[in-house]
Amino acid sequence: MLSPFKPELCRNESEVESKLIVQYLLPQLGYTPDTWHQEVAVGSIRLDFLAFAAQVVPFVLDANSPLSIVMEAKHPKQNLNNHVSRLRHYLISLNLRYGLLTNGKEVRIYEKFQYDIKLAFQCSGNDVETKLEEIKGLIGRESLNHRQSINNLHPQISEENQPNNSETKRQNSMKIVAIYHNKGGVGKTTTVVNLAAALRKKGKRVLVIDLDSQANTTFATGLIKFDDEEFDDIKDSNIYHVLNSEDFYPISEVARKSNFSNPEIYVVPGHINLIKNEKELNELDYSRLILIQKLEAVKDQYDIVLIDTPPSLNLYAKIALITTDYLIIPSDLKPFANQGLTNVKEFIKSINGFRKQIRKPPIEIIGILASKISTNARFVQSTLKNRIEKISSRYGINVMDAVIYEREDLAKCAEKVQIIGDIEIADPISVLDFKPSSTSAQEFELLAIEVLQKIGLN
Repeated sequence: MLSPFKPELCRNESEVESKLIVQYLLPQLGYTPDTWHQEVAVGSIRLDFLAFAAQVVPFVLDANSPLSIVMEAKHPKQNLNNHVSRLRHYLISLNLRYGLLTNGKEVRIYEKFQYDIKLAFQCSGNDVETKLEEIKGLIGRESLNHRQSINNLHPQISEENQPNNSETKRQNSMKIVAIYHNKGGVGKTTTVVNLAAALRKKGKRVLVIDLDSQANTTFATGLIKFDDEEFDDIKDSNIYHVLNSEDFYPISEVARKSNFSNPEIYVVPGHINLIKNEKELNELDYSRLILIQKLEAVKDQYDIVLIDTPPSLNLYAKIALITTDYLIIPSDLKPFANQGLTNVKEFIKSINGFRKQIRKPPIEIIGILASKISTNARFVQSTLKNRIEKISSRYGINVMDAVIYEREDLAKCAEKVQIIGDIEIADPISVLDFKPSSTSAQEFELLAIEVLQKIGLN
């Protein structure tokens, strides 16, 4: 009989692996040496342990694989919260149902549901022995084999064959999210396009609207396929035309498919001509409300609309905030961006006054998104934490849990090009397609999950 597990005997990650997982958990859960593997490499992913309900040699990870579990061991001093996003990436990428995460002092079990994972079990290392039956019920070999047998007999009731939640939730109203700050250079466009890609990969139908005259989002999603303004194929059909016409230029005709992300997203492009046309639009009685009307016409075609906005208080920013349901405020948390939050709050207040007149509820602020954040260790551990705490108390706006750091991968994926004849054409792709296993991709995946939760589409 195995002796009880004692967390105090685990002084490093190697001892968590050997004493908790190899010597205690795997035997107690019924896994024999031929049903588990250590240091497994699957593409760019490296797993500490992979255990199967049934013997599989060689093992294959796909929709027909026997139910399996990955076990990840961390140093006793490490916070398990810092490793949940990577475990999520493992389970979703490899189609694994369960993941165990432990540092010896704490044991957690996560279960995959569609495009996210949820905590199914948690206990301290000292309580592992008393909680063993609960653990067996979730990830014991016998329990997994039993579930596999049921799934084989009744495949229609397996979790992976359940109706896609996103399909049923399409009956709900389309959600509109504006990304706005009146200060430029805070990572707004990068946030919009990569968040769009992350949401699309979670099965949501995504429309992006570029309301910024700089047209950075239009460029970043790869819609600028010309290197000479003479061949500009966007100037005659863009967001300006949507706003300028009551009867023509519906969104369904102006929106363009972008292969920036796989699966694709749709984009209503912006154009530099928005600058010179602002005065003309401002004189139209319906210009502030026309986008609401035209989005209503495509509410069954999209689950989420993301609106990129200009870093100003101009007409286009007003239209975006009048139209939106929710607001994300990206900020690099530097002094000027922080000071600009006062202007943002006053602007939102004035917009909410207008919304009240048209019987539209106030904007729901999802929060301030820390973006373009330095990865310097000292900054992250000290300065960043202090700035986040001060912002929440000083400006009365919550800071989102997700953080988007300034990383090399984000720059590289935006700079990709293709050569057509003698012409070099911009061909950017999302960081989730450029390097799915990268830290940046995981950060945007976490942002997408947080946004979906806060707008009620998770």
